[in-house]
Amino acid sequence: MKIKVISGNLNAVAELKNTATAKAVYNALPIEGAANRWGNEIYFPIPVNLDAEPDAKEVVDEGDVAYWVEGACFCIFWGKTPASKGSEIRAASKVNVFGKVKGDAKIFNKVKNGDLTILEKA
Repeated sequence: MKIKVISGNLNAVAELKNTATAKAVYNALPIEGAANRWGNEIYFPIPVNLDAEPDAKEVVDEGDVAYWVEGACFCIFWGKTPASKGSEIRAASKVNVFGKVKGDAKIFNKVKNGDLTILEKA
């Protein structure tokens, strides 16, 4: 399963894992939202309500696509956030990592607060 993430001229593809979170998000597509920036992360609420998976974590990798359980939000990480310690990439609280951006995730640095972001099946 793959999804396309579109924001302005930015177009990226993420490869999804075979998890309950990935399937739930994929089945809810297409989804639109206004991006919020939190350091080198964008996130926005999506109409999916899930619990934390057994492997939910706070420290993630560059390019990880995740679902933030506490906020019912879609997230993409590409660098440090205000919660990061040292060089780690840290979410605000545990997230279900359910995919990975193909290519350089740092392109999301162009996305600003309020930018329309569209998720669709690829």
